[in-house]
Amino acid sequence: MHRILELLEKNSTLTVSDLAVMLDKSEEEISAAIEQFKKDGIIIGSKLLVDWQKTSREFVTAFIEVKVTPQFGKGFDQIAERFYQYEQVKTVYLMSGAYDLALIIEGKTLNEVALFVAEQLSPMDTVISTATHFVLKKYKQDGVLFEKPQEDERLVMMV
Repeated sequence: MHRILELLEKNSTLTVSDLAVMLDKSEEEISAAIEQFKKDGIIIGSKLLVDWQKTSREFVTAFIEVKVTPQFGKGFDQIAERFYQYEQVKTVYLMSGAYDLALIIEGKTLNEVALFVAEQLSPMDTVISTATHFVLKKYKQDGVLFEKPQEDERLVMMV
């Protein structure tokens, strides 16, 4: 039944009927599996992917690397929880390597994001340092290309 999850992850608009045909199962089997996935917390939501660059909405996305001091007995979880409660913070990951947490933040302007980092994140007593990287252009997200590759229009010559 993992195939149901794989298909829905790629296209959450597939109907139970679509999945039943694709997987040669009954609609009842598919519905029951999906309900069980939801009950077990395996399916935790679905989301539409929008190319906001093609709209009039202006906003900025930034990746923030954060080095922190973990809390005794609580590790990184309590710090991550403080971060993800901010509306601007869209994603929080615990990382291995040079920094501890990676945050994806959205704001209306570069300045808004910079002020958020300077006034909200950096002053926290557990934060050692931050590094901010602004997204200039999205090419691919969640397995979806934002632009189709250009076809090579050069003529093929045989020698």
